[in-house]
Amino acid sequence: MAKNTISSAFRKIDVDMYNEDYYKEDIYEASEPHSPPTGPDEQEIVNLVNQGKHVDALKILLRSAPIATKNQSIKDAAFNLVLKVILSIKTSDIEKTVSQLDRDQIDMLMKYVYKGFENPSEGRSAHLLAWHEKVYAAGGIGSIVRVLTDRKRV
Repeated sequence: MAKNTISSAFRKIDVDMYNEDYYKEDIYEASEPHSPPTGPDEQEIVNLVNQGKHVDALKILLRSAPIATKNQSIKDAAFNLVLKVILSIKTSDIEKTVSQLDRDQIDMLMKYVYKGFENPSEGRSAHLLAWHEKVYAAGGIGSIVRVLTDRKRV
């Protein structure tokens, strides 16, 4: 016959902590040491755009994207800078610009394109669709899958 199970001590165990999908915010924050907590330097980006070095400005922005921070204002400022840079690049130069990016930068750019799709605007939606087309051509379906399944948001 079974033992007496009057004790309810087994109910104090958190079984969710053994689930592989268990998400801990503190571990997530510490796992991204290369992401700056302050975001990219706005003055440096503006200077590069004014000099016509759009590709360099975009690379710096994508490399220093604040994905590990919880501060939404830093993320919004970085998004606005990325949007300013990609909207300043002519549609005919998009393919040449995307071809100079590596896979991680393409994935980060795709994240920003999707973030731009969240709040559509009259002037920028067509430009973002052109960017999506060229980034998809360079990164393939894998880029979209990596962006949509990644927990780190921009």
